Amino acid sequence: MCGLAGFLGGRGFTADIEPNSLLKRMAAPILSRGPDDSGFWYNGECGIGLAHRRLSILDLSPAGHQPMASASSRYVIAFNGEIYNHLDIRAELEQKGYRAAWRGHSDTETLLAGFDFWGIKETVERAVGMFAFAVWDRELRTLTLARDRIGEKPMYYGWQGTGNKRAFLFGSELKALRQHPAFENQIDRRALSLQLHHSYVPAPYSIYTGISKLMPGCLLSISPRSEEPLINVYWSAATVAKAGVAAPELGQPEQVVDMLEQLLKNSVRQQMLADVPLGAFLSGGIDSSTVVALMQSQSSRPIKTFSIGFHEDGYNEAVHAKAVAAHLGTDHTELYVTAQEAMDVIPRLPTLYDEPFSDSSQIPTFLVSQLARKEVTVALSGDAGDELFCGYTRYQDGAKLWRNISSLPMPLRKLAAGSLTMISEENWNKAALTFGGILPRSVRNVHLGEKLHKGAMVLASESFDTLYRGLVSHWRDPASVVIGGDMPPTVLNGLAPKLDGLDNVQRMMALDLMTYLPDDILVKVDRAAMGVSLETRVPFLDHRVVEFAWRVPQSMKLRDGQSKWLLRQVLYRHVPKALIERPKMGFGVPIGDWLRGPLQDWAESLISEHRLRIEGFFHPESIRRKWDEHRTGRRNWQYYLWDVLMFQAWLEKNH
Repeated sequence: MCGLAGFLGGRGFTADIEPNSLLKRMAAPILSRGPDDSGFWYNGECGIGLAHRRLSILDLSPAGHQPMASASSRYVIAFNGEIYNHLDIRAELEQKGYRAAWRGHSDTETLLAGFDFWGIKETVERAVGMFAFAVWDRELRTLTLARDRIGEKPMYYGWQGTGNKRAFLFGSELKALRQHPAFENQIDRRALSLQLHHSYVPAPYSIYTGISKLMPGCLLSISPRSEEPLINVYWSAATVAKAGVAAPELGQPEQVVDMLEQLLKNSVRQQMLADVPLGAFLSGGIDSSTVVALMQSQSSRPIKTFSIGFHEDGYNEAVHAKAVAAHLGTDHTELYVTAQEAMDVIPRLPTLYDEPFSDSSQIPTFLVSQLARKEVTVALSGDAGDELFCGYTRYQDGAKLWRNISSLPMPLRKLAAGSLTMISEENWNKAALTFGGILPRSVRNVHLGEKLHKGAMVLASESFDTLYRGLVSHWRDPASVVIGGDMPPTVLNGLAPKLDGLDNVQRMMALDLMTYLPDDILVKVDRAAMGVSLETRVPFLDHRVVEFAWRVPQSMKLRDGQSKWLLRQVLYRHVPKALIERPKMGFGVPIGDWLRGPLQDWAESLISEHRLRIEGFFHPESIRRKWDEHRTGRRNWQYYLWDVLMFQAWLEKNH
């Protein structure tokens, strides 16, 4: 795991700033991504520069130094990530006649040898791994950027500046791009609306105008001769989902369980390859327990596992993790975190997540990464089990809701929804207090108005996709809050690929695989772990596992109302059912309570009416109303407020 940055063009700056000094400046803010080594390469003839920060995982010798040139000298690369099957690729190269002598045993050298022998695209299609890289082709004078199939590793890019000071910038994080003098530093208000809507800025957008995220599964090529990049899709989650559903595995359930277990064991075994200490995150849930069980089954030594706990019962999974660790015989470390220790992370968030990001589980994710880094340099995680094996409760809930309302005529549903919203939430709540004695017990002492208005949103949904967007969004109309912030189209709104043949649950899973997983979950883990120089790996995201999961019939994922049925069967071969079966618990913190208590002054300073008006990004009225209702305990607006607060904290730190 490493970090990279670079530029193409901008010759007007190189007359004033020595190119290597500029590259060093760009690499400095991403030091934590690669504290072990740094390297810089510049070609003055073409105006291309590459910077690299190295976290040494494979081949700790100088032979792994980057930027690295291929044996033919045609290609020069700055690479971030791991190619888990690179030894297999080496063997194939040698079998097919590749004769250049190997200088070391790094996967970067293997990748470059593949470029020399097959070309970039064919090599990437052979690679199993997580990666983002920038490679310069000296022969064609072309820069290629690449991102792995699911989007585990980040890549930002874009043209900035004007005239002879116009440059194409790229890198692992925005903080590197900001160091280049061409960077324009203009906040995209449309992207801000997206962040309030989703709690993250979805690809291909970034918080800055003119800077994009490379979409997963894509190669981007650009040359000094043309400003328009050419983007080539080499792997598509939508295509994989449709192909898998159209041609399902038809074996008996026990056979399919065997096949999944073998695939996961192979993935885990490849991802355990490292020349540095390695361990795993363990929450005690199905996904992380499966990964750890398969690690331990293939290790002669106790695997190092890590979990954090909270003293608040509703947020504590540590006791379950400890029980699973004891059963498997891992070398387990747990840390119980106080509320103050968790809140102490908050000032670091605007630097760790260098564009606004407001999934509050970012806090415990950082804490468990920090804990693991004290003993290991690589940690495997159980992320993506929910998206691949139908784990989120919203999958069943969303499908059930749509079944219940879709048979009603749309005009009738709109009329009912309009009737409910004609009365404000506050007046519904007052009515509930006045007539509480005659209302059903299920709606007493709850925020009736909020529930009825949410119900109206469901009733008014014109399609299942509209309903699903409502279920996974926060601010439903952020353009009314962000000044000049009309939302651009995204995969969830206007740019969704055709998903023919998928039922509604499968559509939700596919959309999550393309959006929520890469733009929220994987961003959260990458930035938190890289902030402490920890490499994380995700065995479920071996693309062969992903492709197999989509060939598994839905009846083996969701059976008799039980989610992740197939994955559970694999786990039960290693861990007793009694240690696993319990209600699903999110990896969160009590942000809502903290905002009413110890964080109240901090929040007020960031979203005071005066400050909001002076800075000019938000209409203050609805934010202040939600803040007043939340801090007085009348409503719980924690997620909406955290969206705004994370932007405000980021703005304060970075502008």
